[in-house]
Amino acid sequence: MKTLVLAPHADDEVLGMGGTIARFADEGKQVVVAILTGHGKYKHPLWEPELWDRIRQEAKQSCAGLGVSDVIFRELPAACLDHVPAWEINRTVSDVLREVQPEEVYIPFCHDLHQDHQAIAYAATVACRPYLGVGRQVKRVLAYETLSETHLAPPYLAPAFQPNVFIDISSYLDKKIEAMRAYESQLQADHLPRSIEALRALARFRGTHIGVEAAESFVLLRESL
Repeated sequence: MKTLVLAPHADDEVLGMGGTIARFADEGKQVVVAILTGHGKYKHPLWEPELWDRIRQEAKQSCAGLGVSDVIFRELPAACLDHVPAWEINRTVSDVLREVQPEEVYIPFCHDLHQDHQAIAYAATVACRPYLGVGRQVKRVLAYETLSETHLAPPYLAPAFQPNVFIDISSYLDKKIEAMRAYESQLQADHLPRSIEALRALARFRGTHIGVEAAESFVLLRESL
């Protein structure tokens, strides 16, 4: 089983499913992480290129600790996808799927507050259409939740994240925490969402849904058997 995790930004893969990645790798599954945004092809309006050099080194270290078999980087401009044509985002995501040829794909929740997450979720849904191209071999598509983004969309204006798949990560929570620690540039203080304490709290909460110490949750979007 080859699994592809689409991360709009470096660290989304850990926040959303770091424990699941570690569990899959331990079970012998091949997990590929694609981090789809960075500085972009042109001068970024917010950040210098050196920042991405640091973040990508952190990503490599983090993913290695989780047992990821390969990390793919693309250059869509972070926090600017609302200014990038949909066809370009769609093509970028489709090319990644064509390169990896996964059977299972994990994507951000399409109603996350961050527009980059929305754009990547849409592009992944287009690429994974079960009757066309590479989407034919994708058997499962699931959405993960991302602290600081998934639960901030305006209530009643956008559908809430209501998970229907839970994965026990009780034996892998520590690996998830260590993978997040590798992202020194992204880690926040304990009272903020992208923090160690917040990751622990969410894992404990999701664990109560299935009666285990810690879990990660997902929305199953499609399954083809």
